[in-house]
Amino acid sequence: MAAPAAPDVPDETEEAAPAGKSKKKLFIILGILVLVLAGGGAGAWFLTQGGDTHKKEAKAEPAKEPVFLALETFTVNLQGGEQFLQTDITLQVADQAQVDTLKLHMPRIRSRLLTLLSSQHPEELTTAEAKEKLAHDIQAQVAQPLDAKGKPQQIEDVLFTSFVIQ
Repeated sequence: MAAPAAPDVPDETEEAAPAGKSKKKLFIILGILVLVLAGGGAGAWFLTQGGDTHKKEAKAEPAKEPVFLALETFTVNLQGGEQFLQTDITLQVADQAQVDTLKLHMPRIRSRLLTLLSSQHPEELTTAEAKEKLAHDIQAQVAQPLDAKGKPQQIEDVLFTSFVIQ
C-alpha cells in the first residue's frame, strides 16, 4: 500500500514566489532607510562643521580695545591773521607700538599739524563737513612715514576733544 500524500504540505514553487517578493520589498525599504540616515548624518555633519568654523573665527579675533593718544593743545593763527584756532586732538591708533612710535616722533608730527592748522581759513571751519575734512587731512599728515625709509602709520581716527575759533 502506498503512503498517502500529505495534503497540508505546500508546493515549493508556490512558496518561493511570495518569499521573493517580500525579500525584495525588505531590501528596498532597507536601502531607502540607509539613504535617509546617510543623508541626515551628512547634513548634520555639514551643519556642525559650519558652526564650528564661525565659532573658531569669533574666538580667534576677540574685540580689541581702542588705543588713543591725546596730543597737546594746538593754538595757531588762522589765515587772515585776525583769528586763532585752539584745539585738542586725540588720535585712535592700531596698537601700543604705534603710540610709542608717534611719541618718539612727536616734534615732527606737531610741526606737520601746526603747518596744516595754520593754513586754514576761519570761515571754512564753521561747518561739520569742514571739520570732518580737517580731521581727514590731519589723519593723512600723521599717517605719512616719519622716516625717509619708514612705513606709514596706522591712524584709525582723529577726534577733536576741543575746537575753539576766536
